[in-house]
Amino acid sequence: MGAWRSPASTLVLEAAKQEAEPSQRLEKSGLSRKNGVDLHRVLFVVQSQGHTFHAARAQRLKEDLLQQAAELRQEYPRIVLLHQLAKPEGVWTILPVLPRLSAIYGGNSSWVFFCEEETRVHLPKLLRTLGRHDSAKEWFLGKALHDEEATIIHHYAFSENPTSFKYPDFAAGWALSMPLVNKLSKRLRSDSLKSDFTIDLKHEIALYIWDRGDGPPLTPVPELCTEDADHAGPHCATTFQSLLPLCGNPVKKEDIFVAVKTCKKFHKDRIPIVKQTWAAQAGLMEYYSDHADATIPTVDLGVPNTERGHCGKTFAILERFLNHSHVRTPWLVLVDDDTLISIPRLQHLLSCYDAREPVFLGERYGYGLGTGGYSYITGGGGMVFSREAIRRLLASKCRCYSSDAPDDMVLGMCFSGLGVPVTHSALFHQARPVDYPKAYLAHQVPISFHKHWNVDPVQVFLTWLAPGEQDRAGQEARAKARSREEL
Repeated sequence: MGAWRSPASTLVLEAAKQEAEPSQRLEKSGLSRKNGVDLHRVLFVVQSQGHTFHAARAQRLKEDLLQQAAELRQEYPRIVLLHQLAKPEGVWTILPVLPRLSAIYGGNSSWVFFCEEETRVHLPKLLRTLGRHDSAKEWFLGKALHDEEATIIHHYAFSENPTSFKYPDFAAGWALSMPLVNKLSKRLRSDSLKSDFTIDLKHEIALYIWDRGDGPPLTPVPELCTEDADHAGPHCATTFQSLLPLCGNPVKKEDIFVAVKTCKKFHKDRIPIVKQTWAAQAGLMEYYSDHADATIPTVDLGVPNTERGHCGKTFAILERFLNHSHVRTPWLVLVDDDTLISIPRLQHLLSCYDAREPVFLGERYGYGLGTGGYSYITGGGGMVFSREAIRRLLASKCRCYSSDAPDDMVLGMCFSGLGVPVTHSALFHQARPVDYPKAYLAHQVPISFHKHWNVDPVQVFLTWLAPGEQDRAGQEARAKARSREEL
């Protein structure tokens, strides 16, 4: 707490110094020890990231929680920002951090409450919600999601009845009682994580906790909500800011170079869909193939097509962007020929990042993070690079170990070695809309989806990514939010 200083924190500290009798404090807060948890018994863990934009959002959440604590006249809660922990490469996967949390906070906490940077918490309601559950028992609480059909993202788990397994929507916040944290920590110390890959963290954590029936399933809690504050019900202890981030003027489309990876066998099937949907939104765009086709047109990089991996092709694209582009475009977006993307929404998102810094952005996966490993941006949803990130990458000696190596994983390994963290955005999607729960997508303004398999890609684009009322409503809401901040 000693390092936390800001105008808001000064108000918090001053308020905390005011004298009040314990009974008056509880009366003011609307809480009693009979129907709520003591605030200092709750450890808050913000699933934050180290990039300046994300760290600032997490800090605002921390300040808000401390401000509420001062108003409740209770002891301050302990708040951990994940990105501030040592060895941050794998802390975002939560499980490797649990033994540390258990060792440090296990003796003086009843609950660990996890939330995202944009989760908003109403402390009195959350304390009452937690207070309804006996913290001496093992509890796993959250807003429940479930698969509507078996999906490749979850390796077709529970294919007989996909709705039977529930996992938490991180945006609403989720909680573990300390006895469960201690049990999981003991298990983690004695038995390393089995899976090499982290693909959908919320599902994988629920699977690990459930432990084939030896652990508790998720208990759905209606007070954990993902509606925004203006539309949430009075029962909601949490809400979620689902607007597309905008930190200034959207990045000009001429400042984003779009590279589409394709090959001859997909020229007639996939490229027409790109042109029918989102290609007109791009200012600068090229198609990279193993065959020059003037009718598209495509650029033959001189790299033979491979059935998988495409690492050689990707590094050739990066080299061409950095050294042979006729303009010094700040941003490169690399997509597959079956990726559907909204360039205008990407322009809004990139307003929150500085291309002069090394930025590697998209949907984050992990490899071997339980034992070191690295994070990477999965390619199908689109990979976004700042020019500075590419400059640092190509200045290093890190390259493909083979032309058909998985490009996204090699890039993750290279950037990890360079100390450039990947930056995650849940708005990029490696799979199709049908592969995600409707309740999960309901609080998103998605930027991309991937794959044309068993869907109409044009309809997917028109339904999920084409500019519409959602974008206009978001712009109006952001304008109102900025006005409130200025006041």
